[in-house]
Amino acid sequence: MTRPSHLPGYDSLHFLRTEWMRLGVYTGICCSLVLIAWLLVANRMPALERFALERNIAAAGAIALLMIIPALRFARSPSRMLMAGVTGWAFFSLVYRMTELFFSRLETRMGAFHVFVLGAVVYAVVAAITWIAWLVLAARKHPLRTPHHRTR
Repeated sequence: MTRPSHLPGYDSLHFLRTEWMRLGVYTGICCSLVLIAWLLVANRMPALERFALERNIAAAGAIALLMIIPALRFARSPSRMLMAGVTGWAFFSLVYRMTELFFSRLETRMGAFHVFVLGAVVYAVVAAITWIAWLVLAARKHPLRTPHHRTR
């Protein structure tokens, strides 16, 4: 049986073989691209300053929609949801930290660590709520069976 050929360096990406890690990295990359585009438009295109509110809402909405993907994909597995979400958010926070080097006023609003903690807490809460919801649904499917006691 022939072994499928892969691109050079494929073996160095062995950590991406788990689905939750792959999805987390991909969503982190996509959110980071939105962040970089957001910052470039906000700081390098002064003609669009009059659309600042719309620009900020659109960029924040795009990042929020992208970070919902792990929650929807792993809705039946809260632990994988949490791991994928925190992985993506950690990647996003790392890029946020690197952009603070070029945009010095960025950290005055919120630092990279605060951004990471904010996202991690949101994912932890969503994963906990999902886990509780699945426990409630499982309990409703399999109710407790108590033996019938005779009263005398």
